[in-house]
Amino acid sequence: MGEMFIKLQELLADSGFSQLFADGGWKNLVMIVVACVLLYLAIKKQYEPLLLLPIAFGMLLVNLPFTGVMKEAVGDQNGGLLYYLYLGVKKGIYPSLIFLGIGAMTDFGPLLARPSSLLLGAAAQLGIYCAFTLARLIGFDVQSAASIGIIGGADGPTAILLTSILKPELLPAIAIAAYSYMALIPIIQPPLMRMMTSKKERAVVMQQSRQVSKTEKIIFPIVCSILVILLLPSTAPLIGMLMLGNLFRESGVVERLSETAQNNLINIVTIFLGITVGATAAADNFLRIETLAIIALGLIAFAFSTIGGLLFGKLMCWITKGKINPLIGSAGVSAVPMAARVSQKEGQRANPTNYLLMHAMGPNVAGVIGSAVAAGFLLAMFG
Repeated sequence: MGEMFIKLQELLADSGFSQLFADGGWKNLVMIVVACVLLYLAIKKQYEPLLLLPIAFGMLLVNLPFTGVMKEAVGDQNGGLLYYLYLGVKKGIYPSLIFLGIGAMTDFGPLLARPSSLLLGAAAQLGIYCAFTLARLIGFDVQSAASIGIIGGADGPTAILLTSILKPELLPAIAIAAYSYMALIPIIQPPLMRMMTSKKERAVVMQQSRQVSKTEKIIFPIVCSILVILLLPSTAPLIGMLMLGNLFRESGVVERLSETAQNNLINIVTIFLGITVGATAAADNFLRIETLAIIALGLIAFAFSTIGGLLFGKLMCWITKGKINPLIGSAGVSAVPMAARVSQKEGQRANPTNYLLMHAMGPNVAGVIGSAVAAGFLLAMFG
């Protein structure tokens, strides 16, 4: 009986429970609670569940003691499962493959029908540079500031790619902030939209856009790739994959590839990306004062990106003598199609006959390009 008791003591000493209640174990307990809260938000509230759920579960796994899921390979010793999967993040593979899928799902027709949408998409990157400046003022180095600023683009894969290159140790905080704020768009943006625009402006009904030909849709990804990548070669992984995916969609000759890119491929990569990014949020790396600063700066970045799009929308409304509804400017952030839906909802609140969704999709898809270009610029400057 005594021998059995000793065995049980040894088993308990080797279990994760012993570490949780040892010195410093409170940090793991806090991160386990945070992971469970994120799982709740993903499942119950459906806040960006496709990525928030695997991110939260990866965070849970890495903070359970002795799992070794992120253990590095040393010599002949194998690393943990997620350590090997994380190489896809570290080498910039997963974000680029997600852009391939996004391209295959994206219709650039609304952008081509109203090319001025590109300007709205560019204006909605304002938050990136505001957050970058603030981060520098409070003491972050340029690589950290660039990684924090990109949260304002509201584009998770872009934020992950840039951060994994410039400042990998900030990846968990930046990824969680980026996806959390993307999920909270229906809460964050409407008050800013009502604050920055008058009811008369929000009620503006826009004219139906022109029909875009199939030829234009095929030429666009080719021309866009050439021009953007020649200007900023560092954008090639994101812009190249985005436009290749779109060419799969619009060419009409590779339906199987298009279907795979926008379904099976992006789903598999999303699982790997989410769980490995979450697994970087070990307690010792995440529970720091700078994490709170990053989350606060991320909110500022997001707010100023929305404001930048709205201000430029107001300018376009004035220039066109009331033909452009400034609400579509807020859709210039890269969260497709959620930001466009929020513009539509706010437009209908002011005028029940208003239908802004397709007009807002132009700036929305322009924001995808804009955030990738901003990331390429920051990478070229500070990489």
